[in-house]
Parts: sequence; C-alpha cells; structure tokens
Amino acid sequence: MRIGSLLLVIWLLIGVAAAFQRGYLNGDVDCAKASTVAVTVVAGPLNYVGANPKVDCPDVSVPQPSE
Repeated sequence: MRIGSLLLVIWLLIGVAAAFQRGYLNGDVDCAKASTVAVTVVAGPLNYVGANPKVDCPDVSVPQPSE
C-alpha cells in the first residue's frame, strides 16, 4: 500500500512539474485554465511522451432570479 501511495504522489508531482513548465500556473485563472491544469497534473508523466491535455469550458450563463 505504501509503494502505491508513493507512486501516486510521484505521478502527481511530475504532473505539477509539467503544468509549471508549460506556464499554466501563471496569470489569471478561469474555468478552462483551471481544468487544463487539473488534467495536466492527473496525466503526470504522460505529458512527457506526447500528451497535451487541454480543456475548453463553454460559456455558461447562470439564470437570474426573478424580481
């Protein structure tokens, strides 16, 4: 169990490193950028073998309450 936990932490740290190297952790944060960072971190080492996950969030309008 400890080896699996250690491998998971290393996997996620590699993903954070990839997100940092791509500049995803700088600047303003919106839905698309936050989602892309999350997917990049989860992809971990796959980022270094060609994976380039990106997420596009649709514009969602929130209904306003009636007056």
